[in-house]
Amino acid sequence: MWPDRRIIDLFKTEFPIVQAPMAGIMDAELVIAAAQGGALGSLPCAMITAEKAREQVNIIRQRVSAPVNMNFFCHTPVDADPAREAGWKVRLGAYYKELGIDPAAPISAANRAPFDEAMCAVVEELKPEVVSFHFGLPAAALVKRVKATGALVMSSATIVKEAIWLEENGADVIIAQGAEAGGHRGMFLTDNIAQQPGTFALVPQVVDAVKVPVIAAGGIADGRGIAAAFALGASGVQIGSAYLRCPESKVSAAARTALEQASDDATVITNVMTGRPARGVANRVMREVGPISPDAPAFPHAATALGPLKAAAEKLGKVDFTNLWAGQAVRMGREMPAAELTRSLAGGALARLGALGG
Repeated sequence: MWPDRRIIDLFKTEFPIVQAPMAGIMDAELVIAAAQGGALGSLPCAMITAEKAREQVNIIRQRVSAPVNMNFFCHTPVDADPAREAGWKVRLGAYYKELGIDPAAPISAANRAPFDEAMCAVVEELKPEVVSFHFGLPAAALVKRVKATGALVMSSATIVKEAIWLEENGADVIIAQGAEAGGHRGMFLTDNIAQQPGTFALVPQVVDAVKVPVIAAGGIADGRGIAAAFALGASGVQIGSAYLRCPESKVSAAARTALEQASDDATVITNVMTGRPARGVANRVMREVGPISPDAPAFPHAATALGPLKAAAEKLGKVDFTNLWAGQAVRMGREMPAAELTRSLAGGALARLGALGG
Protein backbone atom coordinates (compact mmCIF):
# COMPACT_ATOMS: atom_id res chain seq x y z
CA MET A 1 0.00 0.00 0.00
CA TRP A 2 1.10 3.57 -0.64
CA PRO A 3 2.18 5.26 2.61
CA ASP A 4 0.55 8.53 1.50
CA ARG A 5 -2.63 8.53 -0.58
CA ARG A 6 -3.24 12.27 -0.84
CA ILE A 7 -2.25 12.52 -4.51
CA ILE A 8 -4.22 9.40 -5.46
CA ASP A 9 -7.28 10.78 -3.69
CA LEU A 10 -6.88 14.28 -5.15
CA PHE A 11 -6.22 13.25 -8.76
CA LYS A 12 -8.34 10.07 -8.63
CA THR A 13 -5.65 8.08 -10.40
CA GLU A 14 -4.62 4.50 -9.73
CA PHE A 15 -1.04 5.47 -8.89
CA PRO A 16 0.61 8.60 -7.40
CA ILE A 17 2.59 9.09 -10.61
CA VAL A 18 2.45 12.15 -12.88
CA GLN A 19 3.72 11.70 -16.44
CA ALA A 20 5.70 14.89 -16.94
CA PRO A 21 4.60 17.26 -19.70
CA MET A 22 7.42 17.44 -22.26
CA ALA A 23 6.73 20.16 -24.83
CA GLY A 24 7.75 19.46 -28.38
CA ILE A 25 8.26 15.69 -28.18
CA MET A 26 4.86 14.35 -27.12
CA ASP A 27 1.15 14.75 -27.69
CA ALA A 28 -2.16 13.10 -26.77
CA GLU A 29 -0.84 9.61 -27.57
CA LEU A 30 1.60 9.53 -24.64
CA VAL A 31 -0.96 11.16 -22.32
CA ILE A 32 -3.47 8.44 -23.17
CA ALA A 33 -0.99 5.60 -22.69
CA ALA A 34 0.28 6.92 -19.35
CA ALA A 35 -3.32 7.37 -18.16
CA GLN A 36 -4.18 3.84 -19.24
CA GLY A 37 -1.28 2.68 -17.07
CA GLY A 38 -2.68 4.47 -14.01
CA ALA A 39 -0.72 7.74 -14.03
CA LEU A 40 -1.93 11.32 -14.38
CA GLY A 41 -1.34 12.10 -18.04
CA SER A 42 -0.05 15.61 -18.76
CA LEU A 43 -0.51 17.49 -22.03
CA PRO A 44 2.13 20.19 -22.67
CA CYS A 45 0.39 23.27 -24.08
CA ALA A 46 3.19 25.86 -24.06
CA MET A 47 4.13 25.34 -27.71
CA ILE A 48 0.69 24.78 -29.25
CA THR A 49 -2.26 27.02 -30.11
CA ALA A 50 -5.53 27.15 -28.21
CA GLU A 51 -7.18 25.30 -31.12
CA LYS A 52 -4.56 22.55 -31.01
CA ALA A 53 -4.91 22.21 -27.23
CA ARG A 54 -8.67 21.82 -27.62
CA GLU A 55 -8.20 19.19 -30.33
CA GLN A 56 -5.67 17.23 -28.25
CA VAL A 57 -7.81 17.19 -25.10
CA ASN A 58 -10.82 16.04 -27.12
CA ILE A 59 -8.74 13.15 -28.50
CA ILE A 60 -7.73 12.19 -24.95
CA ARG A 61 -11.32 12.38 -23.70
CA GLN A 62 -12.49 10.13 -26.52
CA ARG A 63 -9.96 7.45 -25.62
CA VAL A 64 -9.84 7.43 -21.81
CA SER A 65 -12.07 8.53 -18.94
CA ALA A 66 -9.04 9.30 -16.75
CA PRO A 67 -8.22 12.77 -15.37
CA VAL A 68 -6.15 15.10 -17.54
CA ASN A 69 -3.48 17.66 -16.66
CA MET A 70 -3.05 20.61 -19.02
CA ASN A 71 0.37 22.21 -18.57
CA PHE A 72 1.35 25.79 -19.37
CA PHE A 73 4.33 28.12 -19.10
CA CYS A 74 3.65 31.37 -17.23
CA HIS A 75 6.86 33.32 -17.74
CA THR A 76 6.79 37.07 -18.21
CA PRO A 77 7.33 37.67 -21.94
CA VAL A 78 10.42 39.62 -22.96
CA ASP A 79 10.43 41.45 -26.29
CA ALA A 80 13.00 40.33 -28.81
CA ASP A 81 16.17 42.44 -28.80
CA PRO A 82 17.19 42.86 -32.47
CA ALA A 83 20.78 43.80 -31.63
CA ARG A 84 21.25 40.84 -29.32
CA GLU A 85 19.60 38.45 -31.75
CA ALA A 86 21.85 39.73 -34.54
CA GLY A 87 24.89 39.13 -32.34
CA TRP A 88 23.63 35.64 -31.54
CA LYS A 89 23.27 34.87 -35.23
CA VAL A 90 26.85 36.04 -35.76
CA ARG A 91 27.95 33.75 -32.90
CA LEU A 92 26.26 30.87 -34.74
CA GLY A 93 27.50 32.05 -38.14
CA ALA A 94 30.04 29.25 -38.68
CA TYR A 95 27.24 26.69 -38.35
CA TYR A 96 25.09 28.52 -40.90
CA LYS A 97 28.02 28.48 -43.31
CA GLU A 98 28.77 24.80 -42.66
CA LEU A 99 25.16 23.81 -43.39
CA GLY A 100 24.80 26.13 -46.36
CA ILE A 101 22.07 28.27 -44.82
CA ASP A 102 21.60 31.93 -45.73
CA PRO A 103 21.78 33.83 -42.41
CA ALA A 104 19.80 36.69 -43.98
CA ALA A 105 16.78 34.48 -44.76
CA PRO A 106 13.61 35.16 -42.69
CA ILE A 107 13.22 32.98 -39.58
CA SER A 108 10.07 32.04 -37.67
CA ALA A 109 10.05 33.32 -34.10
CA ALA A 110 10.25 30.85 -31.21
CA ASN A 111 6.77 29.76 -30.14
CA ARG A 112 6.74 29.40 -26.38
CA ALA A 113 3.87 31.55 -25.16
CA PRO A 114 2.78 32.14 -21.54
CA PHE A 115 -0.69 31.28 -20.26
CA ASP A 116 -3.11 33.99 -21.34
CA GLU A 117 -6.81 34.88 -21.70
CA ALA A 118 -7.23 32.66 -24.76
CA MET A 119 -5.78 29.57 -23.05
CA CYS A 120 -7.75 30.35 -19.88
CA ALA A 121 -10.93 30.31 -21.97
CA VAL A 122 -9.94 26.88 -23.31
CA VAL A 123 -9.45 25.64 -19.74
CA GLU A 124 -12.86 27.01 -18.78
CA GLU A 125 -14.39 25.22 -21.76
CA LEU A 126 -12.62 21.86 -21.38
CA LYS A 127 -12.48 21.71 -17.57
CA PRO A 128 -9.37 19.53 -17.13
CA GLU A 129 -9.08 17.97 -13.71
CA VAL A 130 -5.61 19.45 -13.18
CA VAL A 131 -3.88 22.55 -14.59
CA SER A 132 -0.14 22.81 -13.99
CA PHE A 133 2.20 25.72 -14.53
CA HIS A 134 5.95 26.18 -14.97
CA PHE A 135 7.86 29.33 -13.91
CA GLY A 136 5.50 30.21 -11.05
CA LEU A 137 1.82 31.04 -11.53
CA PRO A 138 -0.03 33.35 -13.93
CA ALA A 139 -1.78 36.54 -12.78
CA ALA A 140 -4.03 36.08 -9.74
CA ALA A 141 -7.16 36.77 -11.82
CA LEU A 142 -6.30 33.93 -14.20
CA VAL A 143 -5.54 31.54 -11.33
CA LYS A 144 -8.93 32.39 -9.83
CA ARG A 145 -10.67 31.61 -13.12
CA VAL A 146 -8.83 28.29 -13.44
CA LYS A 147 -9.74 27.26 -9.91
CA ALA A 148 -13.37 28.27 -10.52
CA THR A 149 -13.60 25.46 -13.10
CA GLY A 150 -12.91 22.94 -10.34
CA ALA A 151 -9.39 22.23 -11.56
CA LEU A 152 -6.58 21.55 -9.13
CA VAL A 153 -3.65 23.94 -9.64
CA MET A 154 -0.09 22.62 -9.55
CA SER A 155 3.28 24.29 -10.14
CA SER A 156 7.01 23.65 -9.78
CA ALA A 157 9.33 24.95 -7.07
CA THR A 158 13.12 24.67 -7.29
CA ILE A 159 13.80 26.16 -3.83
CA VAL A 160 11.80 26.25 -0.60
CA LYS A 161 11.02 29.98 -0.99
CA GLU A 162 9.27 29.24 -4.28
CA ALA A 163 7.23 26.42 -2.69
CA ILE A 164 6.00 28.72 0.08
CA TRP A 165 5.11 31.41 -2.48
CA LEU A 166 3.16 28.89 -4.58
CA GLU A 167 1.14 27.69 -1.59
CA GLU A 168 0.38 31.28 -0.55
CA ASN A 169 -0.76 32.11 -4.09
CA GLY A 170 -3.18 29.26 -4.67
CA ALA A 171 -1.28 26.11 -5.63
CA ASP A 172 -3.08 22.96 -4.46
CA VAL A 173 -0.06 20.74 -5.15
CA ILE A 174 3.63 21.60 -5.41
CA ILE A 175 6.17 19.82 -7.58
CA ALA A 176 9.59 19.92 -5.91
CA GLN A 177 11.89 20.00 -8.96
CA GLY A 178 15.38 18.88 -8.00
CA ALA A 179 18.44 19.92 -9.99
CA GLU A 180 18.57 16.43 -11.55
CA ALA A 181 15.34 17.03 -13.48
CA GLY A 182 15.29 17.28 -17.25
CA GLY A 183 13.90 20.23 -19.19
CA HIS A 184 13.57 23.83 -18.13
CA ARG A 185 14.25 24.72 -14.54
CA GLY A 186 11.00 26.03 -13.02
CA MET A 187 12.90 28.88 -11.31
CA PHE A 188 10.94 32.09 -10.79
CA LEU A 189 12.16 33.67 -7.53
CA THR A 190 15.83 33.02 -8.23
CA ASP A 191 18.08 33.07 -11.26
CA ASN A 192 21.13 31.53 -9.60
CA ILE A 193 21.58 28.17 -11.27
CA ALA A 194 24.56 27.35 -9.04
CA GLN A 195 22.38 27.25 -5.93
CA GLN A 196 19.72 24.80 -7.15
CA PRO A 197 19.36 21.91 -4.65
CA GLY A 198 19.02 18.29 -5.70
CA THR A 199 15.84 16.26 -5.23
CA PHE A 200 17.07 14.44 -2.11
CA ALA A 201 17.79 17.72 -0.34
CA LEU A 202 14.86 19.72 -1.71
CA VAL A 203 11.89 17.38 -1.17
CA PRO A 204 11.99 16.99 2.64
CA GLN A 205 12.58 20.71 3.12
CA VAL A 206 9.61 21.59 0.92
CA VAL A 207 7.47 18.98 2.70
CA ASP A 208 8.36 20.63 6.03
CA ALA A 209 7.61 24.13 4.71
CA VAL A 210 4.13 23.67 3.20
CA LYS A 211 0.86 21.97 4.05
CA VAL A 212 -0.21 20.99 0.52
CA PRO A 213 0.91 17.67 -0.99
CA VAL A 214 4.35 17.62 -2.57
CA ILE A 215 5.33 15.74 -5.74
CA ALA A 216 9.00 14.86 -6.16
CA ALA A 217 10.62 15.39 -9.57
CA GLY A 218 14.17 14.91 -10.79
CA GLY A 219 16.26 11.77 -11.15
CA ILE A 220 13.32 9.39 -10.55
CA ALA A 221 13.08 6.66 -13.17
CA ASP A 222 12.33 3.39 -11.37
CA GLY A 223 10.65 1.91 -8.32
CA ARG A 224 13.62 2.61 -6.08
CA GLY A 225 13.45 6.33 -6.86
CA ILE A 226 9.70 6.42 -6.23
CA ALA A 227 10.12 4.64 -2.89
CA ALA A 228 12.88 7.07 -1.94
CA ALA A 229 10.62 10.02 -2.73
CA PHE A 230 7.95 8.67 -0.39
CA ALA A 231 10.58 8.09 2.29
CA LEU A 232 11.44 11.78 1.99
CA GLY A 233 7.81 12.78 2.60
CA ALA A 234 6.54 13.20 -0.95
CA SER A 235 2.95 12.26 -1.75
CA GLY A 236 3.72 11.43 -5.37
CA VAL A 237 6.31 11.64 -8.14
CA GLN A 238 6.57 13.26 -11.55
CA ILE A 239 8.49 11.25 -14.14
CA GLY A 240 9.58 12.45 -17.58
CA SER A 241 12.86 11.04 -18.89
CA ALA A 242 11.82 7.43 -18.30
CA TYR A 243 9.03 7.91 -20.89
CA LEU A 244 11.23 9.40 -23.63
CA ARG A 245 11.94 6.10 -25.38
CA CYS A 246 8.37 4.79 -25.18
CA PRO A 247 6.88 4.20 -28.64
CA GLU A 248 4.18 6.81 -27.91
CA SER A 249 6.69 9.67 -27.61
CA LYS A 250 7.50 11.77 -30.69
CA VAL A 251 11.27 11.69 -30.19
CA SER A 252 13.04 11.38 -33.55
CA ALA A 253 15.10 8.30 -34.45
CA ALA A 254 18.38 10.21 -34.13
CA ALA A 255 17.36 11.64 -30.75
CA ARG A 256 16.30 8.18 -29.54
CA THR A 257 19.77 6.89 -30.37
CA ALA A 258 21.38 9.78 -28.46
CA LEU A 259 19.13 9.12 -25.45
CA GLU A 260 19.81 5.38 -25.57
CA GLN A 261 23.57 6.00 -25.60
CA ALA A 262 23.51 8.68 -22.89
CA SER A 263 25.57 7.95 -19.79
CA ASP A 264 25.01 9.08 -16.22
CA ASP A 265 27.11 12.20 -16.85
CA ALA A 266 25.69 13.02 -20.29
CA THR A 267 23.36 15.85 -19.27
CA VAL A 268 24.15 19.50 -18.58
CA ILE A 269 22.20 22.60 -17.64
CA THR A 270 22.33 25.02 -20.55
CA ASN A 271 20.81 28.31 -21.66
CA VAL A 272 22.06 27.99 -25.23
CA MET A 273 18.98 26.28 -26.66
CA THR A 274 16.26 28.68 -25.48
CA GLY A 275 17.84 31.42 -23.34
CA ARG A 276 16.64 29.88 -20.09
CA PRO A 277 18.42 27.23 -17.98
CA ALA A 278 17.32 23.70 -18.86
CA ARG A 279 18.84 20.25 -18.48
CA GLY A 280 19.44 18.04 -21.48
CA VAL A 281 21.83 15.60 -23.10
CA ALA A 282 24.79 17.66 -24.30
CA ASN A 283 24.86 18.16 -28.07
CA ARG A 284 27.37 19.93 -30.28
CA VAL A 285 26.11 23.49 -29.87
CA MET A 286 25.79 23.11 -26.09
CA ARG A 287 29.40 21.94 -25.86
CA GLU A 288 30.91 24.44 -28.30
CA VAL A 289 28.91 27.58 -27.45
CA GLY A 290 27.94 26.89 -23.83
CA PRO A 291 26.66 25.16 -21.91
CA ILE A 292 25.95 28.60 -20.39
CA SER A 293 26.55 31.51 -22.75
CA PRO A 294 26.18 35.21 -21.93
CA ASP A 295 25.48 35.76 -25.64
CA ALA A 296 22.22 33.80 -25.65
CA PRO A 297 19.17 36.09 -26.07
CA ALA A 298 16.46 36.02 -23.40
CA PHE A 299 13.94 33.16 -23.31
CA PRO A 300 12.62 32.01 -25.70
CA HIS A 301 14.41 34.09 -28.33
CA ALA A 302 17.68 32.12 -28.28
CA ALA A 303 15.78 29.31 -30.00
CA THR A 304 14.89 31.45 -33.02
CA ALA A 305 18.31 31.49 -34.72
CA LEU A 306 18.80 27.80 -33.88
CA GLY A 307 15.64 26.82 -35.78
CA PRO A 308 17.14 26.63 -39.28
CA LEU A 309 20.24 24.87 -37.95
CA LYS A 310 18.12 22.28 -36.14
CA ALA A 311 16.04 21.58 -39.24
CA ALA A 312 19.05 21.27 -41.54
CA ALA A 313 21.03 19.03 -39.19
CA GLU A 314 18.05 16.75 -38.52
CA LYS A 315 17.71 16.17 -42.27
CA LEU A 316 21.25 14.78 -42.08
CA GLY A 317 20.31 12.58 -39.12
CA LYS A 318 22.17 14.75 -36.62
CA VAL A 319 21.03 16.24 -33.31
CA ASP A 320 23.75 18.91 -33.10
CA PHE A 321 21.13 21.67 -32.62
CA THR A 322 18.19 19.66 -31.22
CA ASN A 323 16.82 20.02 -27.69
CA LEU A 324 17.46 16.68 -26.01
CA TRP A 325 15.81 17.60 -22.72
CA ALA A 326 16.39 14.82 -20.21
CA GLY A 327 17.29 14.38 -16.56
CA GLN A 328 20.26 12.71 -14.93
CA ALA A 329 18.47 9.35 -14.83
CA VAL A 330 18.04 9.30 -18.63
CA ARG A 331 20.03 6.09 -19.07
CA MET A 332 17.43 4.30 -16.91
CA GLY A 333 14.71 4.85 -19.52
CA ARG A 334 13.31 1.78 -21.25
CA GLU A 335 11.83 1.00 -24.63
CA MET A 336 8.38 -0.22 -23.66
CA PRO A 337 4.80 1.01 -24.06
CA ALA A 338 4.02 3.85 -21.66
CA ALA A 339 1.13 2.03 -19.98
CA GLU A 340 3.34 -0.98 -19.31
CA LEU A 341 6.17 1.25 -18.07
CA THR A 342 3.83 3.05 -15.67
CA ARG A 343 2.65 -0.21 -14.15
CA SER A 344 6.22 -1.44 -13.90
CA LEU A 345 7.25 1.75 -12.09
CA ALA A 346 4.36 1.48 -9.64
CA GLY A 347 4.91 -2.24 -9.07
CA GLY A 348 8.60 -1.73 -8.43
CA ALA A 349 7.86 1.05 -5.97
CA LEU A 350 5.30 -0.95 -4.02
CA ALA A 351 7.65 -3.93 -3.83
CA ARG A 352 10.48 -1.73 -2.55
CA LEU A 353 8.21 0.04 -0.06
CA GLY A 354 6.98 -3.34 1.16
CA ALA A 355 10.52 -4.60 1.62
CA LEU A 356 11.49 -1.48 3.53
CA GLY A 357 8.41 -1.77 5.71
CA GLY A 358 9.20 -5.39 6.49
